[in-house]
Amino acid sequence: MKLENIITISGEIKLLSGLHIGGGDASMKIGGIDNEVIKHPVTGKPYIPGSSLKGKVRSLIEWRSGVVGYNNGQPTSVEAEYDANKEVKEKAFLIAKLFGNGKTIKSDKIAKEIGVTRVRFSDCLLRSDFEAKSLQELTEVKFENSIDRITSRASHPRQTERVPSGVVFNFEVTLKQFEGDGSELLDMLKKGLKLLEMDALGGSGSRGYGRIKFQNLKQNGESIQESFEDIQPF
Repeated sequence: MKLENIITISGEIKLLSGLHIGGGDASMKIGGIDNEVIKHPVTGKPYIPGSSLKGKVRSLIEWRSGVVGYNNGQPTSVEAEYDANKEVKEKAFLIAKLFGNGKTIKSDKIAKEIGVTRVRFSDCLLRSDFEAKSLQELTEVKFENSIDRITSRASHPRQTERVPSGVVFNFEVTLKQFEGDGSELLDMLKKGLKLLEMDALGGSGSRGYGRIKFQNLKQNGESIQESFEDIQPF
């Protein structure tokens, strides 16, 4: 395989609603927050892990491509039984090339055909003007509970930490192009980003969390914001 190009898509992610990506804090704090957001180990400020972006974009592309259900709920596998559905199988191969299928491929022949992972999502750090803000300005605590349908009594109170709407993060994703790769992988990636705008990032999306907007998008330094707005993933 010969590497022919690396495409960089950069820009910003603006939060349109509160974002919660859990930090996995295992310590118990009396009177503390139940569900904290992930924070950078050096700055102590919130950030968006590249793994969260990659996982959600891949999941949305899998749903849109119709491959979900062919691998028992697991991420797309090119070796799943696609019931002679050629179109869906071709989409599965593109997804595997874009996001990687790793060591799950048993056939050496298929593994060589897929090759290495093309896409790389960087961690999204705060834009400089937001980096200068205090942690108190960059997080909010939302109180939630369950309501008994008969008595209307609140129960199971919990506190969820969120990054509030309006906060902006820097964004960058790169795509390796190898000899023989067509435009399909780049098109699929951009549609995945558009699907993410239409859905939600992080936890509790069904409750209004995680609405985002990509802005100031550039491809290798040239603006693509206008063409991105015109993408129709359906």
